[in-house]
Amino acid sequence: MKRLIKIAATGVAIVGMAAASFAGEKVRMATIAPGSSAYLVMTTMASSVNGAQDKYDITVDATGAATKHMIEAAQGKLDIVMASPAIMDFMANGTAMYGSLPNAPELRENLSLLFWFPYGAYHTVVYADSGINTLQDIKGKRVFLGPPGGGAYNTAAGWIKATTGFEAGTDYEAVKASWGTALQGFQDRQFDVYINGGIPPFPQIEQLALTSNLRILGLSKANADVASVSGGGIQAATTALGRSMDVIPAGIYGNTVQSDGDVYTVGSLVGVVARNDMSEDAVYEITKSFWESLPEIRKTAPYMNAVNLDTAFSADNVKLHAGALKYYQQLGVRIPAALQ
Repeated sequence: MKRLIKIAATGVAIVGMAAASFAGEKVRMATIAPGSSAYLVMTTMASSVNGAQDKYDITVDATGAATKHMIEAAQGKLDIVMASPAIMDFMANGTAMYGSLPNAPELRENLSLLFWFPYGAYHTVVYADSGINTLQDIKGKRVFLGPPGGGAYNTAAGWIKATTGFEAGTDYEAVKASWGTALQGFQDRQFDVYINGGIPPFPQIEQLALTSNLRILGLSKANADVASVSGGGIQAATTALGRSMDVIPAGIYGNTVQSDGDVYTVGSLVGVVARNDMSEDAVYEITKSFWESLPEIRKTAPYMNAVNLDTAFSADNVKLHAGALKYYQQLGVRIPAALQ
């Protein structure tokens, strides 16, 4: 309980600091609403950068969908937003959620990378007394996959289809809700299955486990090992651009969260991108301030341990912003040629 209170207090402080008034030049950041590792990482980034320098002041809007934020950044309405490798490709090709936006490929050209980081493992959560004990038991249930039209929704729906063959809207009902209303709705038992991605131990799951006994659904290690070499839907779902097979360790959430050993599930990669025409100086200073303050941040924000230079260049379909590239070159890290 003390740890969760500390996390909650940190979250409030992060948002407050990011939104505070500073003398520096305003930088507009957008991320998805509270309820994911992406929100925690990006608001922590804003707070740390604001605290490390006074030339630029990042203000955060934590509402809406990342897919829309990317368009708004490309149009110059925002400066820094969340993205994912797969969504960047959808935008470049004018497919999926960008199929009805003719200039999506052109807009994609005005976005460049600061760094990638793990979104985390997708937790498929049910109440322990629900009678839902396997992914196959989802059939006919009400399931929250993520806000409709977002990347998390697509990833979760793809994972369910790969593991069970079930289609959203046909074999189960996909609940339409925002992150915030979905969390409250699950707590009120308005639907059966709650899916969200986060770096274990994920604070949202810890919060739910304070008052209820839960179960996390997924593959066993044996099934995951077979799937990884046998091809088919599961292998495709976990090897697609920006995706991986991830694991939620048994016991990481304590006795109130049940699982049949380690839970193997889909994981994904997301990142921080900026509009290309944002000044090189601004992106350099923001990137530098973030990485230099990260060791101190990790002391009180353990989820930030997953954000490191080992994953910062994990996908190569988006080039680095000139300001970020300048910092990494000065740092002397190896940068894939495709990102330069």
